[in-house]
Order: sequence, then structure tokens, then C-alpha cells
Amino acid sequence: MRLLIVEDEPLIARRLENFCRSILKEEAELIRWARTYDEATAELGQLPFDLVLLDLRLEERNGMDLLATSVAGSFHTIIVSADLEQALRAFEFGVIDFVPKPFSMERLAQALGRAGTGRSSRPARLLAVRQHGRIELIEVDEVLYVQGSDKYSELVLENGRRALHDKTLSRLEAVLPPAFERTHKSYLVRMSAVARLFCLEGSRYELELRNGVRLPVGRTRYPALKARLIA
Repeated sequence: MRLLIVEDEPLIARRLENFCRSILKEEAELIRWARTYDEATAELGQLPFDLVLLDLRLEERNGMDLLATSVAGSFHTIIVSADLEQALRAFEFGVIDFVPKPFSMERLAQALGRAGTGRSSRPARLLAVRQHGRIELIEVDEVLYVQGSDKYSELVLENGRRALHDKTLSRLEAVLPPAFERTHKSYLVRMSAVARLFCLEGSRYELELRNGVRLPVGRTRYPALKARLIA
């Protein structure tokens, strides 16, 4: 795991690094530290990080300015901040967790566990994507389904528009609400948009959305999907 700590107080940054190394042990392949917004954006442009630990109160610039850029990236983001008033707003953007200062090793370990294997403690309301050199925020409620595309994911919206997200399908699954179901290795679908399921020849399965679009269903995922639809 490659981590970037964005924190303008050296003592706190060192504490975060020491805790991360103690918790992750050999999994911590690389830990870098950025003190400012500009240093953080430079680091993010140079290395493929897996996780960013972000303070929302940077001395020279509000960390919220970096948040939308951060969650649009391929990595997960954990907020480590005393700015509790911004906690709900941060979760709306799709961070994996919010760790309040002062923090303990146990609380940080919980957040790192969510980043590694579990879902966000609160689902995202907005997804940030890069469009024409700027960050665009898309309401999760506008997304019909998400299709995996190599290291990226393609959001398909209710109006038919498509937008490419830098996160993989698995990382997006971690921050999306339970309304979305993994129906295939390459698809996440909003269940309320599903009209019916089909069992085809050759042990093939498909689902049909209310707009008529058909998508493949994984053979092993069909029973759980059928049970959820008829529940």
C-alpha cells in the first residue's frame, strides 16, 4: 500500500506515519508526506497512491479544496481532522472514513481496515469525475449503473450520459450506497432501476433495466440477485 499524508503539522504527520507503519507493517510499501495543497497535488501527479490521509485545515489553504480532487482519483481518501463540522460534507464526497483529532492507533486501524477491505462507514452522495481539465460533481442518485473499464469505471447516468471515473469498480463499490448491487464482475447496478431478470440458454443470465437496456449477470450472482428482487 502506498500512502500520502497531507498534514501541515510535522508532529501529527510523524505520528500518523508511525501509526500507519505499526498497523500495516510490511503492507506499507511507501509513505510520503505533503505539508501544503501544492505539495499534495504535485505528489498525486507523480506517484500512484492507494490511500490519502487528508487534513481539512491546511495552513495556507482549506483542505476541502483538495477533497474533490482527491476523491476523483483512483485511490481511497481518509479524512484526519479536528474540523468535525465538515465530516458530513466529506462523506458526501465519498471518503472511506473520517478520523477526528486527537486520534488513537485503534481508531486509525479501523479506518485503514475500511480502506483495505470494507465499505465506507457512510455512502457517498456525490461522485467527483475529471471532465475537460476540471472536476465535476455527479449526484449518486443520477447513476443507473457503473461498468468496469480496465483500471477505470464508466458511470452511466439516467439521462444517457457517460462519465469516466478514475477509481476501479471495486473501489467505487466501497463508497456507493447499498442501493447498488454487484451483478457481474464488470457491473454495479442500481437495484431500483432493474425491471426483470432473464435465464437464457447455455446457463447465461441477463437483467433488463426499466429503460430497456440489458446487462449481463454473473452466474454465481444470479441466485442472490433474484432473491433480492423478489424480497
